[in-house]
Amino acid sequence: MNMGVPQGHGYKHLDQMQPWSDRLHLLECLSVVEEAPNVKTFTFRSDNQNWFRYEPGQFMTFELGTQPESILRTFTLSSSPSRPFTFAVTVKAQEGSIGARWMLDNLLPGMRLKAFGPLGDFSIARYPGDKYLFISAGSGVTPMMSMTRWLQDCAPQSDVSFVACARRPSDIIFRRELEYLTSSMPNLKVSFLIKEHEMGQLWTGIRGRLEAPKLPLLAPDFKDRVIFCCGPEGFMRDVREMLEASGFDMAHYHQESFGPAAEPVLPLMDDLEPGEQPAATSMVTFSMSGKEVPCAAGETILKAARGAGIRIAAACESGLCGTCRILKLSGEVAMDHNGGILDEEIEEGYILACCSKPLGNVEVEA
Repeated sequence: MNMGVPQGHGYKHLDQMQPWSDRLHLLECLSVVEEAPNVKTFTFRSDNQNWFRYEPGQFMTFELGTQPESILRTFTLSSSPSRPFTFAVTVKAQEGSIGARWMLDNLLPGMRLKAFGPLGDFSIARYPGDKYLFISAGSGVTPMMSMTRWLQDCAPQSDVSFVACARRPSDIIFRRELEYLTSSMPNLKVSFLIKEHEMGQLWTGIRGRLEAPKLPLLAPDFKDRVIFCCGPEGFMRDVREMLEASGFDMAHYHQESFGPAAEPVLPLMDDLEPGEQPAATSMVTFSMSGKEVPCAAGETILKAARGAGIRIAAACESGLCGTCRILKLSGEVAMDHNGGILDEEIEEGYILACCSKPLGNVEVEA
């Protein structure tokens, strides 16, 4: 009997497998689990028996087969890299959402998707501490869950205060698992805040918004903790202002957001290397498309490509998600990214088209 092992493949140990690569492999949906109303967890494996290397709290960008054409959407990983044979994203469909709605309505086990990543520096791997405070609202709980699952596997004695906010008790994502984790993590304290009472639901916990008087009740020593916050922009703004007013050292505060960053700008003349001059108009050669396209001063390679009808996948368009990564074959660019590309990828010659502006003639693989 086939117990879920991919057809044509036998069992392999981790050291017999290669890491998954977004340049070479697709993802296969392995399972779909409903977590809450309009919330599902999708678990994936590689289509070629690879293992997944990422940091807890990072994200992936998916190419979704919506109509009339595919779109790109970014979702945080909710799984732990300590279990590397699969990974999962937990997706909530907000009102008016297209990508998340498509996943909830159409994505089934056995279907394959193209994805890019993982990327992101919102992780305890990047900002370690002796004690943590995780503050989330709605689907912002997903990176916190990834980090907590990793701590359960690798450092179960970790001191963590976990605050999850939701509208109603039934909207609390991962509620049962979080309550269970307190039995295996003796220094994990979980608190839930809800805004609305729900008929038929007994609730003895805290109600209302997360406000300054409540925070010391939830985490009396919050000023001594490294804080990670994720949720809607307004929620994170309120948390940030509350912490600033309390005298918290904001160097120990980190938040996650996929909103667009400021438009990258060309470097000043003083910032250029000796001999570098920003060209008034550059020519960009797209080797795979066989086109040579003029690129005005201050214009990105992505914009030049679109003007010529050349499709380069792009999601955030702010140098964050890394989806528009392409190989630069020759020439120089000014690239002002926001963490969406690794140093080793830059050394290999890769650039992000959305935030790379030519410094003279450039050839790229696109």
